Amino acid sequence: MPVVPLKEIVDRAFSERYGVAAINIVNDLTLEAVLATAVEQRSPVIIQTSVKTVRSIGVELLFAMWRELTAGIEVPVSLHLDHCPDRAVITSCLRKGWNSVLFDASRLPVEENQRQTIEVVAEAGSYGANVEGEIESITGVEDDVGSDEEAERQSLPVAIEFIRATGIDVFAPAIGNAHGVYHGEPKLDAQRVSDIVAAQPIPIALHGGTGMTDAQFTDLIGRGCAKVNISTALKVTYMQANLAFLRGAEERNSWDPPSLFSSVRDAVKDMAADHMRRFGSVGRAW
Repeated sequence: MPVVPLKEIVDRAFSERYGVAAINIVNDLTLEAVLATAVEQRSPVIIQTSVKTVRSIGVELLFAMWRELTAGIEVPVSLHLDHCPDRAVITSCLRKGWNSVLFDASRLPVEENQRQTIEVVAEAGSYGANVEGEIESITGVEDDVGSDEEAERQSLPVAIEFIRATGIDVFAPAIGNAHGVYHGEPKLDAQRVSDIVAAQPIPIALHGGTGMTDAQFTDLIGRGCAKVNISTALKVTYMQANLAFLRGAEERNSWDPPSLFSSVRDAVKDMAADHMRRFGSVGRAW
């Protein structure tokens, strides 16, 4: 199964009511580990890159890594640009070959957000790519994008008009979710997902997935959250695995970088596999 459009992955998940992990990778090791896990679990997966990761690695090198690691891959995978308010970065990634983008104009008035999102949808369409849209900022700062202040939620008619007018493929509503680490079980407005889907059947993107309970995931996926974003869990896993290994290396006075890489890779794979199982995507490859 070659690389496929994001829409193909999320439409099927939406129809069959399972969730697909959309995991933010940070380098070649995490990219390879998540892809390898998807193959082992026979699960579709969405690889996400933040604007910060794109800028730190570079569009050319990052896409070369993606192209090399997905050559001949046997499960459906897609490359997505997460939370990007910068139109120039969106254009650069679309030209290079990203399958989809989240144009994050949530800080703009809805009318201006809608106008520019229509332009991004047209631009992405010229490359055969898809677009995720949002009209409210998701609480929390992720890779230097966002705000810790919860945005005012728009009414259902405003959300539906935005979806219909823009022609986006995935919609990311604010439902009390947040980027980063929750300080306790999050209180989520799951009914808002059901209301949106009932009025306009469209795959919903669930942001701020790290820290939600299994019951919350199951409920929200059943309501239409076909794309479930996981970023903080990967970062925490990656850094804690490095830290644990290096502390042991210091105690042993043994310094072997390949062993470090292998240990961290295993930790990232375990994290990815756990989320694929929780979201019901294991064995769903086609």
